[in-house]
Amino acid sequence: MATDTESLAARSREAAGALARLPTATKNACLTELAGRIESGIAQIKEANEKDLAAARSTGLGDAKLRRLTLSDAGIRQMAAGLRQVAALPDPVGGVTRDTMLPSGLRVKKVRCPIGVILMIYEARPNVTIDAFALCFKSGNACILKGGREAAHSNQVLSGMAKASLEGHGVCPDAVTLLTGSDREEMKALLKLSQYIDLVIPRGGTDLIRFVHEHARIPMVQHFHGVCHIFVDATADVDRAVEVCTTAKTSGPAACNAVECYLVHEKIAPVFLPKLVARLAAEKVELRGDEATRKFAAGAKPATEEDWGREFLDLIVACRVVPDIGGAIEHIRRHGSNHTESILTADAANAGRFLDEVQSSCVLVNASTRFNDGFSLGLGAEIGISTSRIHAYGPMGLEELTTQRYVVEGFYQTR
Repeated sequence: MATDTESLAARSREAAGALARLPTATKNACLTELAGRIESGIAQIKEANEKDLAAARSTGLGDAKLRRLTLSDAGIRQMAAGLRQVAALPDPVGGVTRDTMLPSGLRVKKVRCPIGVILMIYEARPNVTIDAFALCFKSGNACILKGGREAAHSNQVLSGMAKASLEGHGVCPDAVTLLTGSDREEMKALLKLSQYIDLVIPRGGTDLIRFVHEHARIPMVQHFHGVCHIFVDATADVDRAVEVCTTAKTSGPAACNAVECYLVHEKIAPVFLPKLVARLAAEKVELRGDEATRKFAAGAKPATEEDWGREFLDLIVACRVVPDIGGAIEHIRRHGSNHTESILTADAANAGRFLDEVQSSCVLVNASTRFNDGFSLGLGAEIGISTSRIHAYGPMGLEELTTQRYVVEGFYQTR
């Protein structure tokens, strides 16, 4: 007999078949209506979120996760804005990426199509509930959302709004399924349902990623931790570099695209570091530096070996002085997580070398690591930032939630 979870997964599979054929206009209407529901339901969403926050505080949830769990008015409005942006984007389903006429007379097309059923497993991030639904739905996929128990009330309200919007347009509400249980054995069983689920995307901490990797019998794209670096080259504009480096941490210290380590060229360090440390101190950011950093950064704490390659998710950042661009690249190779790296420089050759040799999912020149984000990069929203190289790499938007199949037109050819 099928378990309740298996029955839900089977219903998702049924819904996916209909979603693959759903007209773009219907998809867009559902997303636009959901945006309106969210905006008019801010009070209801915040009430549910307060229940989650109160429970989380009582269990001693850390400050970084509390920040991720919190839904502000601005954050809720951004969810609605993201829905409208996704609705305004071209529908990838049916898009032709190749169209070739062969000597045999066969016309061969490569066409985008939905993946099918996507299982999204995430922690204390209720905004992911809406982002994941919007992107899966617009790309023709059914989604099973396994949100963390810390956000259970928030996720239930948000997924309920999504179901109501679907039903209002005659779309099967099984296009989105929310699971709130926290039983690990149930999770293991879910990760084996390859007959119903086509892809699993875990988004969270090391323990979650490893658990899914160990037990999944379904293809997996991991959205692992973000150990992001900024290299301040010898030719960087000092004042602008201070602004980029500071805000790359303070604007979202618990975000996966926040900078976690500065790498500073030894030639600019005597001028740059005193200004940076003063700005960080004013913003209450703790700086942990190597011996060379501490010569110019009064008040910086000694960095330990564990601070290199660490995702602090807090107002803490590491710093190392390096002899040249080669030293910066080598540090990133050893300690990076393939997420996001940036170089601040006026040297075009160094910028080019950095782009060529650093193979993270997003590499920037003279810009903050915080721009590696689906909304900021014009994807509308993102289901997460993949640090796997297969099937997608970097922010996963609509196109990354499709696959491609061949459509061949002939005239009774034989072989």
